[in-house]
Amino acid sequence: MIKKAAGALAAPEKKKSHPLPVRTQAFLPLLLVLLCCVYTAGPGNTISVLAAKRELPIYCVDRDDNKIAISFDASWGGDKTLQILDILDRYDVKTTFFLVDIWTQKYPDLVKEILARGHEIGNHSLTHAHMSKLDQQGVIKELSGMADGLEKVAGIRPTLFRPPYGEYNDLVVTTARAQGYEVVQWSVDSQDWKNRGAQDIVTRATKVQSGDIILFHNDSEYIVQALPEVLNYYLKNGYNVVPVSEILLTGETQIDVQGRQRPLSTKIPEV
Repeated sequence: MIKKAAGALAAPEKKKSHPLPVRTQAFLPLLLVLLCCVYTAGPGNTISVLAAKRELPIYCVDRDDNKIAISFDASWGGDKTLQILDILDRYDVKTTFFLVDIWTQKYPDLVKEILARGHEIGNHSLTHAHMSKLDQQGVIKELSGMADGLEKVAGIRPTLFRPPYGEYNDLVVTTARAQGYEVVQWSVDSQDWKNRGAQDIVTRATKVQSGDIILFHNDSEYIVQALPEVLNYYLKNGYNVVPVSEILLTGETQIDVQGRQRPLSTKIPEV
């Protein structure tokens, strides 16, 4: 019998292989795809997937300087607009009016007055269409039609777009951005159009934090009564109210899954 030399290592015992169950094998490709996704920690420790993400508008902005923006959608009536402008003047507040072209053509003098008072005008479509139901050419027609109409009335073209009804899909967002617009929604909804009284508007519109964008309508029933109290709250609590374009970040940015615009991070946070 031949003895092994002292100190020689015995060959490791060959382990039996155990093939993966068929279900597990079928799941592996999906698992690998998921592992390839890049994750970042969002606000409130929310985990967001950056791979194959949905195209989102800006709902609010990541900032800590107490800047907020208020905005008015104008689609139909115009009888309260001058009163709104007078209230904004009284509080030295500038804001953004998102106009539908049918409103622009019906109230050209109000359009000029909005601009003369130092406010900003955004695109709210040509006909107040359901944008997510349109093809690319339909989206372009809604955007360019409103911009052309505004240019004829006031000599300017807008750079912000808010989809009517808050409806959008990837095509709407990417097409609008390809046309030179930033797409903007809102993070605080006053729900003034529900006409439930001035106090309801005040309660909803004052639940704000830095970087919020607040939605109002220029023809809601109680907006004139509610707006002074809302603005007084903002100013007393140290908020700086600016037009929407002035709350947006410049430079390299990203939009997280909550629609919050953030500076573009060069380092992927650890999960």
